[in-house]
Amino acid sequence: MVSQRSYLSIGDVLSLLREEFPDVTISKIRFLEAEGLIRPARAESGYRRFGSADIERLRYILTAQRDEYLPLRVIRQRLDALDGVAAPEPETMGRSELLAAAGADEVLLAELEEYGILARTRQYGTGALSVLRSAVALHEYGIQPRHLRQVKAAASREVSLVEQVAAPLGRRNGSPDPALRAARDVAGHIARLHATLVEDGLGQAGLASGNPTPGGQADVPGEARSGGVAPRVARGLRSASGR
Repeated sequence: MVSQRSYLSIGDVLSLLREEFPDVTISKIRFLEAEGLIRPARAESGYRRFGSADIERLRYILTAQRDEYLPLRVIRQRLDALDGVAAPEPETMGRSELLAAAGADEVLLAELEEYGILARTRQYGTGALSVLRSAVALHEYGIQPRHLRQVKAAASREVSLVEQVAAPLGRRNGSPDPALRAARDVAGHIARLHATLVEDGLGQAGLASGNPTPGGQADVPGEARSGGVAPRVARGLRSASGR
């Protein structure tokens, strides 16, 4: 139950939910916000302000992850349906449909395929759509497909790490369920760790508001330094290889 105050801080939310969801952390809440699943308001100082609707939305997400082992993509579709936003994206789509849904052009998609970020195929799933939409947004900052090779390589290494942990569980128990649960749990922890390390790294580089904090557990005012506008990166970033 939310207190009589009109909003709660991220620390208050953590205290409120931790008994029901022991694995919840500030980093996970931030990650869910970064993924667009929750949208807490911001005070003028930049601090997050969670209302009753935000708390219930968080409970819904955390319950779906814990009890149904649902990936964020499916949870997002359910939330969109509840919000009456739009019909869920089709599970598969052709090349032209993919480009139209992502607002991308053929050149960008071809480059993503050239550098191994996406596989060229006759039918594309919602995962490909999400990747292409992110690439469109990053392209506005001068981040081109060739720069995303290191992101793809890091993701592949994380997948290998999850496989090392989860695959033996499936062989040992003769059922895929323990392996699936372990894979989703480990992948979730890795994603939250990754988000925290990036956030702390930006703080160390002076590219995040407030002072960097060990473990990323402190809530810092957002957009305090930048005035709410993200700085644009110069177009044509150079990769380590100079390509």
